[in-house]
This record gives sequence, C-alpha cells and structure tokens, in this order.
Amino acid sequence: MKILTVVGARPQFIKAAALHRELQSVPDIQEILVHTGQHYDKDISDIFFQEMEIPTPKYNLGIHSLKHGAMTGRMLEAIENVIEQEKPAMLLVYGDTNSTLAAALAAKKNFIPIGHIEAGLRSFNMGMPEEINRILTDRISDLLFCPTDAAIQNLYREGFEHFNCEIAKTGDVMQDAALYYGQFSAAHSNIIERIGNDEFLLATLHRAENTDNPQTLIELVEALNQIAKEIRVVLPLHPRTRKKLEELESKPNALTIGPVGYFDILELLKHCRMVATDSGGLQKEAYFFGKHCITLRKQTEWVELVHQGVNLVAGTNAEKIVDSYHVLSQRHSDFTIDLYGNGTASKCISSILVDYLGKL
Repeated sequence: MKILTVVGARPQFIKAAALHRELQSVPDIQEILVHTGQHYDKDISDIFFQEMEIPTPKYNLGIHSLKHGAMTGRMLEAIENVIEQEKPAMLLVYGDTNSTLAAALAAKKNFIPIGHIEAGLRSFNMGMPEEINRILTDRISDLLFCPTDAAIQNLYREGFEHFNCEIAKTGDVMQDAALYYGQFSAAHSNIIERIGNDEFLLATLHRAENTDNPQTLIELVEALNQIAKEIRVVLPLHPRTRKKLEELESKPNALTIGPVGYFDILELLKHCRMVATDSGGLQKEAYFFGKHCITLRKQTEWVELVHQGVNLVAGTNAEKIVDSYHVLSQRHSDFTIDLYGNGTASKCISSILVDYLGKL
C-alpha cells in the first residue's frame, strides 16, 4: 500500500526522516516522498536529505517564492496530479505550512485518507498563516497524531470527538530525530570548531511577523545586542532574514553565520548556554538538550514548556527579552520530565497507520 508523504520545509524534513526509518521496516507499505519546494535553497533543503539519509523525493514540485494564496493553489494542483498518478492509500502531512494545507486539501478532494502529524497545536493567533493552516488541516484529517496532552485537549475543546476522525497521543517525532541523530552529530559537524567553544547564546529569527516589521526587527536586534554585552550571541541567518537585517541601520552585535544543517544545529544546541528563538521547533529541541529558551513571540504552541518553567515567552519587547535572559540564567530546571514521548513517537504512529490501513 502506498503512503504519500508531502513535505516542504526544514522541520518537516526532520520529522519525515524519523518516521521514514520506522516505515521502512513495515512490510507491504511503500512510502513515496513529495517535496513541494517551499524551502528550496540548497543550504535549507538539499543538505537535510543528504545528512539524514532520506531518499531523494520522487517528486520535487519546485513551488516557492509566491504569495500565500498563489503558493497554496499551485501546490494543491500539482499534488492532485501526483495523487492521480500514484493512487495512494493514505497521505501524510506534517505541521502547519502551506505545503501541509495544500496536500491535505488535494487528498480530501480525491477521497484519500489524511494523517496529520503534529495535530492539535494552537497559538490562538489567527494573524499567523501557520495557525490557519493547522486548524484547517486538522478539520479535514482522518488520523490526528497529537504530540502532547495539550494538543488533544485543544481538539476536544473544538468538538473533534464528534467528527469522523481518530485522535491519538503519540509523542513528538522531533524528539525521535534529535535522540537518534544526536548520536552522530559530532562526527558530522565542525560548527563548534568553526565558531569557537566560548560560551554562547544561540539565537534564530525567521518568522515573517518579526522580520517583515522593521520596528519589531530593530527591537529584537536591540535585545540581542544588550544580551551580547554579557554573553556571545551566535545567530544563524536565513538569506531572507539577512537581507532584512542589512536594510536596517541597527546591526546585530552577534556572530552571524549562514543557514546550518541539522547536525550543526544539534551541536549548537548541545554546546550553547541558552536559546532565544521565534521557531516552534527549536523551542522543543532546546528542551531535548536541556537548555532554557526565550521565545521571541507573543505566544507558543508548546505550552507545556512554559508550565515547566524552561521557556519564557518574552514577545518582541527588548527589555522583557533581556529580563528573561537574566531570569533563566539563574534558573535550575528539571529537563528529564517526559513531555514528548522520549523517542517512541515514530513507532506509535507507524503502528496506528498499519492498523488503519489494514481496515481499508
């Protein structure tokens, strides 16, 4: 039976790699990988497939650099063509990108069951395109693979127990990937040798609501510059973010480096003192490696990290971000609590898929 897996962005490559290893051992299931092209830069896309030993996608749709509506529409049309050609028994999507929603819509309109991995997450901010994508994808999915109890409760509050779908708590496949590839990352990365082993804070900025608003970006740069007076700041930059920063008069007083591969980011997480990010995935990865995190957004989907006191949601106010750094610098937290499945999510999802497909 064919499973069509659709990915398009860096975090999805990592999640798909974890489940792909598990599905390889399942007889009579053939996974076909489709890359929409949403992240197309070699340093952001190709390197992840090479490092993580994911097969080259059978289909690369090459759809990128468009407005949200145009991108989603073209992806929907292209994925529908793939569905017609492959006739899969199931379609799998991850997370909350335009690729996720386009693939789910294409599958639903062709009566293909949908499995949504990382279902049930909510930021409760409808100004985020990701929030729209995840809500709509959840609503039309048949299997909802939830990483946490909070995600399941979100679905129950929205009445999903009355819909024709199955809801399961599986844990988080990103932890599966971090634990597995973390065993090999030091042998495949020289990032610490390149940047030096002095203590540092790892920072990332990429969300449009932060990078597209000049005043917000200036405020974030000011916060990082204040922190840089006390600890070195290492800032990997997406090309788009680098361009935005170059347009500002205020420059980050940080060690700015290009986009990094997955092994590099694992090594940076292992060696940093703390993380400051607007990335959802990196918030969790910080926890996997026992590091406190400052969230550079006004909300987070990963509320359990906030409840555990390992993550402070600082928003984009420079003073609050710096205060959060000082608070977390003095905090001692327990990072051994099992919030995300401790590496068993892929096995759980695979088992549910096998049972579901067996009933078709």
